Amino acid sequence: MNISFHGHAVVQFEHNGSKVIIDPFINGNSLSDLSADEVKADYIILTHGHNDHVGDTIEIAKNNDAKVLAPVELADFLEGHGVKAVGTNIGGTYEGEFGSVKWVHAFHSSSFTHEDGSNTYTGMPTGLILKIGDKTVYHTGDTGIFGDMELISRLNGPIDLLFIPIGDHFTMGIDDAAYAVNHFITPEIVVPIHYNTFPPIETNPEDFKAKVSCECQILSAGDSVKF
Repeated sequence: MNISFHGHAVVQFEHNGSKVIIDPFINGNSLSDLSADEVKADYIILTHGHNDHVGDTIEIAKNNDAKVLAPVELADFLEGHGVKAVGTNIGGTYEGEFGSVKWVHAFHSSSFTHEDGSNTYTGMPTGLILKIGDKTVYHTGDTGIFGDMELISRLNGPIDLLFIPIGDHFTMGIDDAAYAVNHFITPEIVVPIHYNTFPPIETNPEDFKAKVSCECQILSAGDSVKF
């Protein structure tokens, strides 16, 4: 199975002939190796409505006639921009050709900022539990640390692969992320995300790797997880 990372919080995979991209922030993402007009996707999965996660969803969805899976308020907002969207909510699961995705809690905020500076509320922020073949993947989305990460992992795990933010400022930083990995989630493999894209979230992922007790894979844009 190929699961690849493309800078910030962007993750891609293909399973059972379905191509999936998560939080496709490409234009404006200096760390991305992708071109939005070249992305092939059958599904786009979103964790929340911030611009650095919605990213190029509308363009990619229209180019590919892709289905967008997102928290219901965000899905309604995107439908208003002419894309096919399925609204979901925390605790809900969507079954697709690729496997399944379940939306779980994240502690953050969620709104889309327009060019004039106004904001549209886009529902609760979320994390994702993905069942892809025989693998369970937890993409935490943007979040601070919270104790129910342990409950989420117990109910839905064991977790084979975890994507977790380490950039601080807007999400948890290295120390909190490492504590969550070691004490709450205990995945087989962890991949740090949401760092070094902007000056406020610049940090050294090697410092995170040194603090976690599981295998840590630090990926550059375009790299794939080694299972």
